[in-house]
Amino acid sequence: MSKLKLYDMNGTESGDLELADELLVLGVGDQAVHDVVVATRNAARQGSASTKHKGEVAGSNKKPWRQKGTGRARAGYRQSPVWRGGAAAFGPKPRSYAVKVNKKVGRLAFRRAFSEKVLTNQIMVLDGLEMAEPKTKLFQDLLKSLKITTPVLIVTDVVDINVCLAARNIPKVKVQRASDVNVYELLRYPQVVITKAGLEVMKQRLTDGNGGAE
Repeated sequence: MSKLKLYDMNGTESGDLELADELLVLGVGDQAVHDVVVATRNAARQGSASTKHKGEVAGSNKKPWRQKGTGRARAGYRQSPVWRGGAAAFGPKPRSYAVKVNKKVGRLAFRRAFSEKVLTNQIMVLDGLEMAEPKTKLFQDLLKSLKITTPVLIVTDVVDINVCLAARNIPKVKVQRASDVNVYELLRYPQVVITKAGLEVMKQRLTDGNGGAE
């Protein structure tokens, strides 16, 4: 059984939570994690870069000057890629960068990424997370009490508007629902703080295999 430290909002350690070893995956899944991260990053690309080929550049088919006798190089059309204002040779066109990852690979990647966080003690569990007011200072005081100075991912079971508003102006801090956390986010943030209720949702995702490659 793996154990996770449980804290209250004052930063006081209040016990341990046990995590069944069968929920964790170690020693396999590195390639799955890589594939899912690539797919996630590719999905964020717009793929909207566009250049004009010679058929799309304005201009006629008339030769700029005669073939011989001018002392200049031969020129067939002004849309040539070698000319300023001409076409782009092999330039980008709008495309999709999407990479398909099957569900089995996505599930393995999620379990592997979460297991690595548990193994390296990069997960803290909060007994609860509530903000009386949507004030940034309240959230900064929470991070200070937990002695967190690195980028952190805050995972909750439901969206709390006060928590989201209090955290949004703090650099390198992200609040996410446990049902929406993906592999890339687990890897991107060196510290993960998850509420006790959020951990139950994560356990369910690890149990039923709904890790997802989103």
